[in-house]
Amino acid sequence: MSKPQQLSLSVSLKDDATFDNYYAPAHSSNGQVIRALREQVEGQGEHFLYLWGASGVGLTHLLQASCHNAESRRLVVQYLPLHDMASFAPEALLEGLEELDMVCLDGLEAVAGHPAWERALFNLYNSLRDAGRLLLVAAAQNPRELNIALPDLRSRLQWGITLKVQPLNDADKQQALMRRARERGIELNEEVASYIVQRVPRDMTQLFCYLHKLDHASLAEQRKLTIPFVKKTLNL
Repeated sequence: MSKPQQLSLSVSLKDDATFDNYYAPAHSSNGQVIRALREQVEGQGEHFLYLWGASGVGLTHLLQASCHNAESRRLVVQYLPLHDMASFAPEALLEGLEELDMVCLDGLEAVAGHPAWERALFNLYNSLRDAGRLLLVAAAQNPRELNIALPDLRSRLQWGITLKVQPLNDADKQQALMRRARERGIELNEEVASYIVQRVPRDMTQLFCYLHKLDHASLAEQRKLTIPFVKKTLNL
C-alpha cells in the first residue's frame, strides 16, 4: 500500500517507547489502559480509543508504544504529534489517512478551537469509521472539557472508549526511575532514587531525561550514582 504524498513528512517513533517499559503499578488503573490499547490493535477491542491525562503521565509514550505494537503486527500506522503540526494545512495533512490501518493523534488540545482543524478532524473520524480503521487519540482533557467548538466533532470524540491515564505518586515514580535505570544497566539504589525524585521536577519525562544525563556523566567519569555525584551533576 502506498502512503499518501503528505505522509512523507518525517515523524519518528522513539525505540524505547514500548508497553514493557511503561511502569503501571498494580494499584493504578493504567494497566487497564495498556490492555485496552493491546486489544485495539489485536482487533478485540474498540476501534476508537481516547486517552487523556495531565502532563507527564506518558500519553506520548503510550501512543508510540501502540504504534510499535501495530507495526509488529504488520499494520500500516501513522503517528501525528499535533503540537508540532498545528501550523500545517489540516486537509492536506489528513487526506487519505483512512487508507491506513491505524491513525494515532497525539496532543489534540493543540488544534482544538481551530475551525479548519476541527472540520478536517470531523471528516477524518467519519472516513475512518466508514473504512473500519483504528483511531487512537490523546489529549490533556477529556472530550467534554476539551475546547472543541464544532458540536459534531465533540460527539465524534465520544464515539469509542475514553480512558484516563493516572499520574504516579512519588513512591511509584521512584520505582519507575529504578526500573528504567535497570533496563539501561545503571545501578541506582532506593536512597539515590528517592533523593532525585524529591529534588527535581516530578514529571516522568523530565525524570527520565535526568537519568539519561546521569548515565552519560557516570560513564564519562567512571563514577557510581551516589547522592554527592547526583547533586554535583544535576546542580541540586
